[in-house]
Parts: sequence; C-alpha cells; structure tokens
Amino acid sequence: MPSLVEFLQSIVNGIGLGLIYGLVGIGFCVIYNASGIVNFAQGVFVMLGGMVCQVLLAELGLPIWLAIMVTIPLVALSGMVMEFAIVRPMMHRGATLFAIILATLAAQIMIERITLITFGDRPRTFSEFTSGGPFKIGGVAIGYQLFWILGCGALLVFLLWLFFTRTRVGRALRACSQNSEAAQLLGVPVSQMMLVAFALSAALGAIAGILVTPTQYTAYNVGTPFGVNGFIAAIIGGFGRAGGALAGGLLLGVLQALAIVALGAGFKNVAALSALLVVLLLFPNGLFAGFGSAARSQ
Repeated sequence: MPSLVEFLQSIVNGIGLGLIYGLVGIGFCVIYNASGIVNFAQGVFVMLGGMVCQVLLAELGLPIWLAIMVTIPLVALSGMVMEFAIVRPMMHRGATLFAIILATLAAQIMIERITLITFGDRPRTFSEFTSGGPFKIGGVAIGYQLFWILGCGALLVFLLWLFFTRTRVGRALRACSQNSEAAQLLGVPVSQMMLVAFALSAALGAIAGILVTPTQYTAYNVGTPFGVNGFIAAIIGGFGRAGGALAGGLLLGVLQALAIVALGAGFKNVAALSALLVVLLLFPNGLFAGFGSAARSQ
C-alpha cells in the first residue's frame, strides 16, 4: 500500500505533467475554434520545441534564454507551413474536414520521420532552468522546474485571455470561432486568421515542449503521447474551451500519476482512456461546458 508521502508526491508530479497536457489541449482548441479542424499534429510541436531547443543548447552552445527565443518562432513557423502547404489547399479544393484531419495526422508522421533522419533516435534532454533543488516539504520533493511550469502556465493563460479579449486579432479569431462566414462578410480575413491560429497553436506546443523536456526527455516519437493526452484533456474540459482544456489537463495528469503509484505504470493509459470514456458517457460536452457557456454569454 503506497504511503501518504508517495500519494502526495504523485499529485505534485501529476500537476506538472497535467499543465503540459493542458497547454497542448489549448493548442487543439485554438485551431478548432478558428476552423473546426482537429489538428492531430499538435503533439509534434511539443516534440519539436524540446528537440530544437536541445539542439541549439548542445550543438550551438546558445544560452537557454536565446535558445528559447529562437525555438518558439521556428516551431510557430512550422505550424504556419503546415496550414499554408496542407490545410489551406485542401480547404480550397473543398476537402471534407475528415480528410483534412487525416492529413494533419499524416503530417505528424512525416515530421517525426524527418526528425528521426535528421537528429536520430537518441533521447535528448537538457538541464532545468534553475539548478539545485529539489525543494522539500516534509517528504515531498518539488523540483524547481515545476515552479517554472506553474508560473509559465499561469502567465500564458493570462496572456491568452488578454490576446482574445483586448486585441483586434484575438477578437477576429473569436469571431471566426462563432461564425466564420459571418466574420468574412464583416471583413475579417479568415484565411489569415487560420494562419495565426496554427502559429499560435504551434508556439503553445513549443513552449510546452521546452518546459517539460528538463523533467524527462524528448525524442522523435514523444509527440504522439502528448498529442493524445492533450486531446483527451481538451475533451474532458469541453472541446473548444481553453480554460476547460487546462483544467482537464490538470485533472488528467493527477489521475494518471495516482494510477501509476496505486496500480503501476501500465495503468497510466488505462486511467486516461477510462476518464475519457466516463466523461463522454456522463458529460458529452465536457466537465466544464456549463462554465464556458456562461462565460460566453456575458
């Protein structure tokens, strides 16, 4: 029987991982709200964020702050390329949403193979942003990187709220999410908003990858589990609701951590899929659908 300290330690670990799932889930929501597309390549942006940052640190010897400043725009650019080269031509040709979603999945596989050929299959990681630690409360150890994840996650949520409520581009994206045809009639450049949505989504994935890589590792194939868990987090929170995706990620991360300590590592994915099934059966619109609706009506 796991001790109380082990349970508390697992909750701490689950919070850190859950915030990463939440950021990935928000990336899903940003693109879905702008276009109705579920971008199954979202997880690959997490992989690219950690991989590119590690290469810049290890191969070029850049300081961490400069490596981060270079990585995020590069990964955001990859998201824009995906929208411009794959999604936009298919939409112009009248492809179904299902076909476009499958194309994003194919894009993820292609990017993973290119990464494998370019950087190899060796797992990579880099040091935590703050050396030393961990910080201990009783028998519970809290790595300093968790504080970075918490702080950056809170800051990103606040900045996203400012972006969507206080800027013209953010309001235009919200208009596209409510009715893209009406937004276009009102002069909103929907195609440009799609490009912004993919760039923003990729940047969020890159930040998540940079934050989580010091706590574990990155490799060409880590994008798939992050993408799947981020997708589940978005569904649990109510698909299309950024705040709900973050809350869903936290819930999912803690649930997985508790399943590992109580039942073993093999039950991590079982816990995630079980939570998804329960939510779909009991709350088809997500656990926080009511909160999102209330917020939108104000």
